[in-house]
Amino acid sequence: MKPIVSAESVTELGPEVRGAVLVAGSHGGRIAGYYAARAGAHAVILNDAGVGKEGAGIAALGELESIGMAAATAAHTSARIGDGADMLARGRISHANALAVRVGVVPGMSVGDAAVRMSTAPAPHAAPREYAEGRTRLAAGPPEVWGLDSLGLLEDADAGRILVVGSHGGLQGGRPESALRVTARAAVFNDAGIGADGAGLTRLPVLSARGIPAATVDCMSTRIGDCRSMWATGVISEVNGGAEQRGARRGQTVAAFVACVSGPAR
Repeated sequence: MKPIVSAESVTELGPEVRGAVLVAGSHGGRIAGYYAARAGAHAVILNDAGVGKEGAGIAALGELESIGMAAATAAHTSARIGDGADMLARGRISHANALAVRVGVVPGMSVGDAAVRMSTAPAPHAAPREYAEGRTRLAAGPPEVWGLDSLGLLEDADAGRILVVGSHGGLQGGRPESALRVTARAAVFNDAGIGADGAGLTRLPVLSARGIPAATVDCMSTRIGDCRSMWATGVISEVNGGAEQRGARRGQTVAAFVACVSGPAR
């Protein structure tokens, strides 16, 4: 049987993932599937992140099927996003691609049982398609507004910028230090359906304590893992204290949120 390994995020994978069934706390969007396949996983289980607009939270399943990789997602309500160990312990399958279905993976099955079954699936027959650059400047500012499809694309130069990030708003493994490694002017994430234990919002209070205004967008308003989609159609679902002090509110567009946090606290 293939080894089964868990990880908080597909952006931080080590050599132990190669040839293993990976249970990762990341959302099931295209960029997360790319990271898992690039690391050499045999198969992968991700979090469905509320599924969201246009099924973006499970988009990796079809992408990975095209390269011969079995893939599935855990229901965001069954285990904490950003916490692969919790998914392995109590997660329940919500969706599976045809390769996972062929080895007996079905909705409602425990993630642990699904991972064992997926260890018997055929190995991927191709490398993942290269993911297009997922960084773009959305507004010249000041301050500059930059979009990142994933926190895995974060750069040191992003300190002081307003960041619109396609990643979920959950801490990795509940660790406060994982909230954001740079001191941004402000940040927006996807709420990933909020999910078990409110995990999809857990970056917000940590960033507020650091003096960084932050918010999440409703997963149904925009595609997770797609910063351009967030900028175009994202609707704010939650704000932290620092953002609220600058006039940010639920129901705003991302552009309206940016206008609020670009100014001083009220």
